[in-house]
Formats: sequence, C-alpha cells, structure tokens
Amino acid sequence: METNQPVRITDLLFAAADNWPEKPAITFLGRTQNWLETKNRCVAAATLLQNLGVQADDRVAFLGLNSNVCFESYWSPALIGATMVPVNFRLAVREMIECVQDCTPTILIVDSHYLEQAEQIMEHCSSLTHVIHCGDGDTPAGMLSYEQAINDIIINETYGELCPSSDDETVIIFYTGGTTGKSKGVMLSHINFKYNTECSIPLYRMQHHWAFLIIGPLFHLAAGSRVFSSTALGGHVVILPRFDVVQMMKDIEKYGINSATLVPTMYQMILDHPELGNYDLSSLKMLASGAAPLSLALLSRIVKAFPETEFFQTYGMTEAAPILTSLDSKYHVLEGPNANKLGSVGRAVNHVDLIIADENDKEVPPNTVGQILARGKNIMTGYWHLPEQTAEALKDGWYHTGDAGYLDEEGFLFLEGRVKDMIVSGGENIYPIEVENVLEDHPAIHQCAVIGIPHETWGEAVHAVVTLKEGAQLSEQELVSFCKENIASYKCPVSVTFREEPMPLSPINKILKTELRKPFWEGRDSKLV
Repeated sequence: METNQPVRITDLLFAAADNWPEKPAITFLGRTQNWLETKNRCVAAATLLQNLGVQADDRVAFLGLNSNVCFESYWSPALIGATMVPVNFRLAVREMIECVQDCTPTILIVDSHYLEQAEQIMEHCSSLTHVIHCGDGDTPAGMLSYEQAINDIIINETYGELCPSSDDETVIIFYTGGTTGKSKGVMLSHINFKYNTECSIPLYRMQHHWAFLIIGPLFHLAAGSRVFSSTALGGHVVILPRFDVVQMMKDIEKYGINSATLVPTMYQMILDHPELGNYDLSSLKMLASGAAPLSLALLSRIVKAFPETEFFQTYGMTEAAPILTSLDSKYHVLEGPNANKLGSVGRAVNHVDLIIADENDKEVPPNTVGQILARGKNIMTGYWHLPEQTAEALKDGWYHTGDAGYLDEEGFLFLEGRVKDMIVSGGENIYPIEVENVLEDHPAIHQCAVIGIPHETWGEAVHAVVTLKEGAQLSEQELVSFCKENIASYKCPVSVTFREEPMPLSPINKILKTELRKPFWEGRDSKLV
C-alpha cells in the first residue's frame, strides 16, 4: 500500500542498528564493527561534515580504496542532505581534477594511498574548504583526521541534528565515461536506490544476516549497490581494499561468505588460479556477474566449478541504479530445456519496463535487433549539470541505453553489441572518444580511431588505429606512454596499428570502425554493429 511517507534510503541504516545492534556489520582489514557502532560512526561523520560547514545539496567527495570509511560515506552525507561523490581512483590526476571541478565539492575525504593526488586536486579545485584524511598513517599537515574527529564526537556524544535528504533528492553522483569525451555525473536518488534494493534481495534470494563480500571498487555501483542490500538484511559485509584472488578465497573460507558479485575478468582469474582448490568455498550460496558480457565458455567453467552455488547474470548500468534484467540461476545449466537461454541476460526485473526500439524509437517485434530502452523508478534523475544530455538520454520518458539487442518471444534479452562504440574492458566502460581526444593532441598523428579488440582475460582491450603526418615517426611504446600521461591506464591502448593507407570512410566522411574491427572480430561473437 502506498503511503505519503518520504522515501529515505538512510532509514535502512537506522533499522539495522535498531534491529540487530550487536550483529557484525563490516569487517575491514581484520577489524569488525557491529551495526550500532556503524550507525554511530555514520552519524558522527555527518556531524563532522556539518561542523565543517557542509549544507544540504553540497557535495562530499571520497578518494580512496574500498574501506569501512568508504562504506560509511555512502550514508553520512545524505544524513545532512548532502551528496556523496566517489572519485574513480584509477583515473589520471587530470581526470580526477575534471570530475572534482565539475561537481564542486566542499569536502574531500582521502585515504593514505592517494595523498599525492589529493594535494594536486586541492591546488586546482577552489570549492574545497577542507580535506579529511582516513585510514592508517599520520594525518598530513593541513588535513583533518577522520578517526580522531568522529571518535571525539562519539565519546562526547556531541552529535548534530540530522536533516536527511529524501525521495528524488540525490544521494550519490557516480561519474561514468562520456560519449562526448568528458565524464558525466549520474545523479541517483533515494527512490532509485529503494527500488533497486527491494528488487535485488528477492531476485538473488538473499537472506538476513548473510555474509557479503565487497571486492569490486566502490566508486562503481556494481559493488556499491551491495551496501544498501546488505544493510537492509543486517548482513555482515567483508570489504577488501582491492581485488586479490588469494585474499578473497581466504576470506570466503574464514568468514563463511555467502554472496559475491564479480565481473567476468575476476571469474577468469579465480578459475585460472593454481590455488583455487586449496580453500573451502562451500559457504557461497549466490554468485552474480555483471558490468560486462560473459562468454559461454567462461560461464560453463563457472557453473562446473561452483555446482552448489546459485549463479545469476545481470544487465544494467549506473543510470539504472544499476539492474535492468537478470538471468535466474535455473537457466545457468549446460543441458536440458533451460540451457537455450544461456546466451541471454535474462528478463526485465519487476519494476522495469524494457523494449527494443528502431531508430525512430518505435518498438520492434520479437527477435528484431534494435536499441534497448528502459523506464522505471530506478532510472537516474539525470546527469549533473547536463540538461541537454539528460533530455537526450531520457527522451519521451525512456532511458536510451545505447546498447543493441533483441527480445525473444518469452521476453529474454539477448545483447548484440553497442549502438555506440563503447569498449568494456575488465568491467570498465571506456568511450573511444576519450582516448581519441588524447591521441589527436599528439603532434605526429594525422588521424586516429580507437576500437575494442578481443582479449582473453579482459574481454576487450583498447586498440588504436592511427595514420601519421607526412614525415612523422612514432613508436607504439611512445604513443602508449603519451596516453598514460593524460588518461587512466586502463583506458590507454594496449596495441597500435599504424596504417599506411587512408582510413575507411563513410559517405559522410566518418571513419568506419566496423571495417577497422573486422580483422580482429571475424569468427568470434560479433562486435560488428
């Protein structure tokens, strides 16, 4: 039954502390805190932000590896009506600065791993009034200590008065790669997270007090969404600072981990690891895969390696907070009547309407390839300060995913590639134009095009095709090094083709990337769309 009560995703935190105060909430680097302690730390952090002048609608940026503080930062700004912005630590400093300049936070929380980057950000971002240091090590001069400040508040019980945001107000802004060459800030609200959380718990058949592993980076929603569902269930969240196969297997065994969501690259590395059989992973009840397509060969290996574990594939994106479709575990079988759905990413989840549309946004019949459009309460409120791109993405009330696919007669979605040229490498979305913008700045390059090529471990790898100016000379290593000075390493080309002949062009003189891809993708699952 619908009520007029405001929707606050932060209510999940208070409910967990009220219902299960002594239950373990977070384990990080061997230390465990319960749900009451976690709630108190979040309220103390919100008070600290308030004392530093953070007001409703202000932004608070976080730069650091996964940690208990990063988990807490998903909650604390929203408790005073502010917005959290996780900064992708894989970005080059220039890109970090662009994101921070775009969202103009007043506070930056940084851990010990990124102090050098934080200092450069401070120099270029005048909106920052304070930098808070979290984690181990001494607090650098000019920064505040997160632990000392919140412990003082907790010990003295000097909590501030909370004024949480609600409903369509923004909880978190996640930056994603941009089709225009600049990252876009995806604004996600309390309502967005509520619907995704209420969907994912029964979808994955999660249970109260499960032990959850968070191993993907929390600047991505693929990992971040588990913050909300684990809190709703009073679960025990074991957080790893970064992906490490052996440490992950040790923690699954030690803490009896029940659930983990990984990207295909992680599964490949786990299955290829020589120590896979040395640990007891039998506690795993649910595994999910998302963020990138999963090949049938890898899927078969996963199913065989974890025969007693329910396995789910999901399809979605940050703009959908993030789930659009899911393929239930009963279809992850290698034989029988359900096996014919293995190539699918499943059906639309309950709160999502999903259609396939032609170039005029008209719905097409089953088994017809077109662009995937979606609508629902989980779809973002928009892109930060980009009204034109927001209007384009949400035209006529449908989110235009930019992905190509088709629905079969039973409503199962099959992906067919990209309407745009986005590359998915190791679960990271890479927009070629971001890389091309850097390449075009090199004085030796005449023309360039960036494409995704097959990669055994990462799914796809970034490949540059370039023509040089007359008389110019350039090596592959020089070009890659040039890119690494300007953009995140994972976006940089891993290989380069130097063309002597002109680029293949369309009738309107656009480079035909389909032609450039052909030599790499022929005989494989098609990327030629």
